[in-house]
Amino acid sequence: MTSRRATRSMTSLHRNSLPVPDELAMEIFSRLPSKAIARCRCACKLWSSMLRRQDFTDFFLTKSCARPQLLFACNDHSVSKYVFILSPQPENPEENSHVVASNHLACFPSSYELFGCTNGFLCYGAKRILEGRINPAYVPVICNPSTGQSLILPTLKSRMRFGIESYLGYEPIAKEFKVLSMESSYVSGHSVRHQVLTLGTKKLSWRLVECCIPHRSSSQWICISGVLYYAARAVGSSVNSMVVSFDLRSEKFSSVKFGKAMPDSTTLVNYDGKLGLLMSGDSHDVTRSRTSLELWVLRDAAKQEWSKHVYVLPSSWEDVVSEDMCIAGMVGVNEIVLAPWSQRVPSYVIYFNVERKTITKVGIQGPEAFTGKRFYTYLNHVENVKLL
Repeated sequence: MTSRRATRSMTSLHRNSLPVPDELAMEIFSRLPSKAIARCRCACKLWSSMLRRQDFTDFFLTKSCARPQLLFACNDHSVSKYVFILSPQPENPEENSHVVASNHLACFPSSYELFGCTNGFLCYGAKRILEGRINPAYVPVICNPSTGQSLILPTLKSRMRFGIESYLGYEPIAKEFKVLSMESSYVSGHSVRHQVLTLGTKKLSWRLVECCIPHRSSSQWICISGVLYYAARAVGSSVNSMVVSFDLRSEKFSSVKFGKAMPDSTTLVNYDGKLGLLMSGDSHDVTRSRTSLELWVLRDAAKQEWSKHVYVLPSSWEDVVSEDMCIAGMVGVNEIVLAPWSQRVPSYVIYFNVERKTITKVGIQGPEAFTGKRFYTYLNHVENVKLL
C-alpha cells in the first residue's frame, strides 16, 4: 500500500513539475525558435503553463533582442495575403556577404496597407463589412508573425473621413502596447479625432485623446523608448516639414519643426536612442546615380535643434546597384540598409557602412516565389512569443 501511494505521489510530482529547475527550463526553451515554442505549448499542460507566463515571454523577448533579424513582408495580391519571411541579420556584412537563408513565418489576410512593426508585433489595416452599412468600415488589425496570431480591433469611431493612419507603439515601463489612430478631414485636410486603444485590457475600446497641434499625419513613423514619432505637414502645406510625437505613457502630443520639406525617401530611424531622419537628397528613391545620403538627428526637441550628417557613397555604389532602392533603415549608427522596391532573383539587401565607406550586397535565399512583388523590409526585428 505504501509503495503504491509513493508511486502515485511521484507520478503526480512529475506531472506538475519539470525534472529541472525553472530557471534552467526557461533558458532551454528560450533558445528554441518561435515556431517550436508554439508546438511546445501544445505538448502538455505543464509546458503550456510555463510558456504562457509573463516572465517567460519577457525572458524570450530579452534573448530575441540580442539577436535581431530581418523581416520581409510581401503583399501577395494573388491570394490577398501578407506573407512574412524572417532572415538572420548579419553582424558583420562585409565578412558575411554570402546568401542568408530565410524562414517563412506566417500569412495573414490583407485588404489594406501595412503600417509597420514594434517589438515583434505588426499593425495593418483591413476593411470590414458591418451590418446595415453600405461602405466597409476601416478596422486596424494587430498580428504576430512569430505565433501566427492576429487580433481584429474594434471598429474606429469614425465619421465620413479619409486617409486614416494607425501607429503601434510599446511603452516599456508599463509593458503595454498601444495603437494610435487618426483620420483626416475632407474639409481642412488635417488630422482629427485622435484615438488610442490599449492592448491586453479585458474590453478593448477606443478612447479619444486631445491634440492641439493642427497637422496632417503620414505613413512615416517609428516608436523609440515609449514615444511614437511621425512625419507630418502643417495646415495649408503640401509637404511634410515637421515631426509630431506622442508619449505613450502620458498620452500627450508635441511637435518639432524640421525647417524644410522632407523628401519621399525620408525614413525615420532610431539613432542611438534619438530620432533620426534618413533621406536621399530631394528624391523619392535611392538611384544608381545618387552620390550621398543625409541623416538629420534630433538633438534637442525643446530647442528645435537638429544635427546634419552627410554620407558620401563610395564609387563601388554604381557597380553594385542596378535598380532603384528604398531606405530600409539603420543598424546601430554605422550601417545603413537599403532594399529594392520589388524583390528579384536572387533577393538581396545592401549594407552601406558609413564609417568604413563600404558597400556590401547580402543575398537572401527563400523569397524566390515572390519575385517582382512589393516587399516591405524591417530591420532589427525581434521574435515575440506573447499571445494576443
